[in-house]
Amino acid sequence: MAGPLIHPAAADGFASNAEDYERTRPGYPPDAVDHLVAVLGLRPETTVADVAAGTGKLTRLLVPTGARVIAVEPVAAMRDLLARTTPGAEVLDGTAEDLPLPDASVDAVTVAQAFHWFDGPRALREMARVLHPGGALAVLYNHRDRDAAWLASVNRLVEVHRRGTPQQWDGRWRDAFEGDGCPFSLTGEAHFDNPQVLPTTEFVGRIRSMSYVGALAAPEQRRLLADIADLLASHPDTAGRTELVIGQRTVVSAWRAR
Repeated sequence: MAGPLIHPAAADGFASNAEDYERTRPGYPPDAVDHLVAVLGLRPETTVADVAAGTGKLTRLLVPTGARVIAVEPVAAMRDLLARTTPGAEVLDGTAEDLPLPDASVDAVTVAQAFHWFDGPRALREMARVLHPGGALAVLYNHRDRDAAWLASVNRLVEVHRRGTPQQWDGRWRDAFEGDGCPFSLTGEAHFDNPQVLPTTEFVGRIRSMSYVGALAAPEQRRLLADIADLLASHPDTAGRTELVIGQRTVVSAWRAR
């Protein structure tokens, strides 16, 4: 359901590049998942909703807990891929601001790589509605090392095309948790190393998987991706390399419903 609450860059970019997203985006390290499972109390007899689940990068890591896992994703192409790759999860069409779940029906909510897309206050009210009293919410983000010289050069090429599209780097998504009316209290934050090793030939696919790059008109997208390929071929840190190591950390932030 590509409704008005879905940013056009997300609706168009992710719809056209779900396969790139699944193939080239990083997952989450085992120690981060173990921490997540512990802080959320996931086990058999509990229910967790993975909101804006994408292609299921996090969803499929929750299934082995034995909990009932419900994945909510509004972009049909990503939802279809998720259903194919994660048979242990229930997959529903919906947005964070209008969850297709009854009141007080889940024990935990997870959001991975997505909270910056939401109408934050509205999404938090909706998550509080579907959680049992005292239920837990966890937000996960993978943060690339933006100081690496070659990645900084790539970012400069890409950022020209962002044009106001929401993103995680400025931390504005946290504003929704700081207002007086927020129905959640922070319980902790943990950081985990999560470097990604990616074949150089796949790096362009990772860039194409970015929402606003995927949404570019075809000629503009081709020029951008060609410029990035040229940069990788000529930059002293990447020239001649068959694999790229992308420095990265996973941040798990957890809240409890008041």
